[in-house]
Amino acid sequence: MTAVASAGIRFHPGSQVTPAGAVHTTPLGYNRDGVPLGAPLPLPASDELVERLSSCGEIEVAFEGKLGDTLLALSAVRALVDWLRVRSVRVAVQATGPYAGLIARTGLVTQPPVTTSSSRRAVISDRAGVEARASGAAVNLVCDPAAPPCWSSDGYAHPDLPARHYLALERRLGIRLAATAPFAPFLATGPNELVEELGSVGWLNGLTIAAVTATSWPERKDYTAQRYIALAEQIAEAQQSQARLLLIGGAQDGGIRISAEPSRRHVQVLRIDGVPANDLADLFPRCRLVVGNDTGLTHLAALARGSDGSGPPVVGLYARHSHSKWRTGLPHHHAVATGQSHRMHQGDLCPVRDAIAPGTDARMDAFPSASLARVCIDLLNGVGL
Repeated sequence: MTAVASAGIRFHPGSQVTPAGAVHTTPLGYNRDGVPLGAPLPLPASDELVERLSSCGEIEVAFEGKLGDTLLALSAVRALVDWLRVRSVRVAVQATGPYAGLIARTGLVTQPPVTTSSSRRAVISDRAGVEARASGAAVNLVCDPAAPPCWSSDGYAHPDLPARHYLALERRLGIRLAATAPFAPFLATGPNELVEELGSVGWLNGLTIAAVTATSWPERKDYTAQRYIALAEQIAEAQQSQARLLLIGGAQDGGIRISAEPSRRHVQVLRIDGVPANDLADLFPRCRLVVGNDTGLTHLAALARGSDGSGPPVVGLYARHSHSKWRTGLPHHHAVATGQSHRMHQGDLCPVRDAIAPGTDARMDAFPSASLARVCIDLLNGVGL
């Protein structure tokens, strides 16, 4: 697929491999391809961590913070579960907190629980989860998105957060673990009453596009519903098809709210606000395309896969944050990014953490709908997948 050149905007396909010399990286310290599965790494393990984890009979997965940070950190849970499997240790892995239902979809938790005689427990969580428990666990593994660097190994960079979390824990545990890129675990989907209802009235037939309008920072990270509608109209006209656009908003004070807008020439629009993430995980794989703000529900769309393992291409819009770090690393999860986003990628920077002057920020109006439509049309036609 040809990169989008309009106003410095570029398309970055999910399958793109980044050479180590092209971005700021930290050497992993070993060639993963040269270390057999389960073999010790040529680096010292964290003996204290390994000793404490080895004595635990239960792992509690207890994220409480942002949805997007949680989803991208699930690769750390995968690393811990892979470590237990390599050592042939049977330990109960249970999810608690607001994301327990989503985490259970990864297959990483134990169903039903394993019966153990040990009462020692390890908690893997974000800072909010650890603070909410203050439980005196034997081990607290904290997943902080600002902590793990962009690792490089075998001549390639691993810039996405799932890879950073997985490899950081592999290094600390000191054993070559099973996963290779991409490191993010999928979320399995299944029957869903809301999804079946939408399908029964035709909203999931034909060219259905989901646009994620939810964002925690509307003034800087919201493409807006009107721009998404204009985008859908251009896609529908080019495809010579009627499109159905689902505008996916975040939580609302009034709970779930679903309302249809007046029909347009090429697009029917349905606003969906406040629907729980568990339901949206079942909805996204039924769409033909997902486009979204840089936010947790867009990450959710990339991780959710249908019962047959399929899912639509997902396009995230990145104006101010690194387009590579804040993606899942999965080949169908693409980015359209500004020049500033690419500079954040190249230098492994964060405009918040590194206090980049707000006056230099690119904004969401940097993405012309015509340029974005060309990217989406190519993806719908199988170009660049």
